[in-house]
Amino acid sequence: MATPPETLAAATRAMSGKANVANSKPSHTFLLAIAAGAYIGLGFIFFATVQMGASALPLGVAKLMGGLVFSVGLMMVVMTGADLFTSTTMTLIAKASGKLSWAKLLKHWAIVYAGNFVGALLVVALAYFGNLQSGGKGAFGQIIVSTATAKVSHTPLECFVLGIGCNLLVCLAIWMTFAGKTVADKILAIVGPISLFVAAGFEHSVANMFMIPYGLILGAGGELTLGNFLLVNLIPVTIGNMLGGGVFVGLFYWIVNAPKK
Repeated sequence: MATPPETLAAATRAMSGKANVANSKPSHTFLLAIAAGAYIGLGFIFFATVQMGASALPLGVAKLMGGLVFSVGLMMVVMTGADLFTSTTMTLIAKASGKLSWAKLLKHWAIVYAGNFVGALLVVALAYFGNLQSGGKGAFGQIIVSTATAKVSHTPLECFVLGIGCNLLVCLAIWMTFAGKTVADKILAIVGPISLFVAAGFEHSVANMFMIPYGLILGAGGELTLGNFLLVNLIPVTIGNMLGGGVFVGLFYWIVNAPKK
């Protein structure tokens, strides 16, 4: 595996490269972001499928199963070079290294965030018009609605903190893929942290762009409203994701491993 300083160098090259592409070819980055949002949505389809009937299992086992299968979504993102907002927050290391301006960084973040949202909603449409919600005599749809409802039942502060925890783990997974040198290394690096974040119930902004809109279509009411999705969940989770990934992983390891002048 790469040493920690080598991992930092690889991460810096990758993140600054993605940001530069976003600024020179925004349509290219937008398409890659659509793909990433779609892959995360597909990961949650896998999650919901596996959760059908899982209530008969011990709760921890059911959560573990859900986390393991959802990790496939991030595997597809990493292995195809798609652009995911949560890992994009680590472009802060390129800024700290002097390779990126704030304007370029923020443009990259905005393009990826918007593209991820489009990709997630496209998979919502795919699932809805494909009538996946009727699977398991309606069990699939019930899982979508119950999961979406749980996500908007937190307070904004809780969503913010859960967003920090989520992207701490997502970006640790990405960081470890930079340390790995084979496809198998990178896949194994992803499975553990992603399974942990899903099993623990942390909040991922892009995953929520799929799960909560799908839940709204199937069973809006009570706490499950558009306003709660945006104001109670998505915005606080997004800010938490920025802090958890960009600062607590990206900047932390830049401070620890950057060459000292």
